[in-house]
Amino acid sequence: MFRVGLTRDFLKDDGAQAFADIDTTALDGTGIAWACLSQGGAGEELPPTQMADLDAVLVLAPRVTERTLAGGPSLAIVARLGVGYDSVDVDACTRHGVALTITPDGVRRPVASAALAFLLALAHKMPLKDRLTRTGRWGEKAQHMGVGLRGRTLGLVGLGNIGREICHLLAPHQMHLQATDPSADVEVARQLGVELVSLDALLTSSDFVIVCCALTPQTRHLLDREALRRMKSSAYLINVARGPIVDQQALTQALQDGSLAGAALDVFEQEPVDPAEPLLQLDNVIVAPHALSWTDECFRLMGESAFRGILAISQGRAPDYVVNPEVLQTERFQQRLAACARRRQE
Repeated sequence: MFRVGLTRDFLKDDGAQAFADIDTTALDGTGIAWACLSQGGAGEELPPTQMADLDAVLVLAPRVTERTLAGGPSLAIVARLGVGYDSVDVDACTRHGVALTITPDGVRRPVASAALAFLLALAHKMPLKDRLTRTGRWGEKAQHMGVGLRGRTLGLVGLGNIGREICHLLAPHQMHLQATDPSADVEVARQLGVELVSLDALLTSSDFVIVCCALTPQTRHLLDREALRRMKSSAYLINVARGPIVDQQALTQALQDGSLAGAALDVFEQEPVDPAEPLLQLDNVIVAPHALSWTDECFRLMGESAFRGILAISQGRAPDYVVNPEVLQTERFQQRLAACARRRQE
């Protein structure tokens, strides 16, 4: 049998499936056996003992380490649900002959929609006006005028899968769009009406900045104290990518002293965020628990994408959306791939 494991965080505490919109019947084919693992919760290392008999593992939030992979002699694919892969040791995957896949086709619209929701909430000062209404301060509304989007400048830190989708969603709002991304396709940017600029130019000229790039050693604290100080005092920062891209302490200081007008964050440097975190006490910040994009559509599409990759492996084919494509031609991966196809046919 071709054996697939789903990490423990796909289950609720009572053992029921946590995300009903993920259609696991895709794995009910002939020659495939699947089950949820008993260990390895969100943020924890996925134990090597859980990998011993697996050909594939679908991962939500546990960490996949060198030790994890060493415990899987037949493992051919780590399918990460989502687009971030900072919780997975990519180099170790390659050394062990394991393909790491992500699901960009599943998160593209949901994450872009979440960014747009943040943008509109900040522009219209929605949380503040909610508090005014609930606390009997109706008469103060004239003191809190919102910001119209038409003609304003939006800066995207990253023009990849999600950044491009944000541009599509924003088209009716008639904003000036600009982006910074060293690997951006110039022709794609032109077609989207996006001006490619340096990070400094983007920060100094944007009314709203959306962070939607991957977390890498190069982007960790990309928006540090000095970078944040280059932003307009009337500007807003939105982060739907990964918390460590922004220096959280510096961001808190900028929001406290008025160097920035506000922020909306779905991600934090440490997750779960400490309830005592000073950032959470600020009225000019909107926060979410790294789940604003979590919708029925999001999980359905991510599940479909991840299972397509796993099923491709079970048929002896390379999957789509491989983070470490160099592994596909290695002898070790090819041997595991062939073995997976044989086991499903036996």
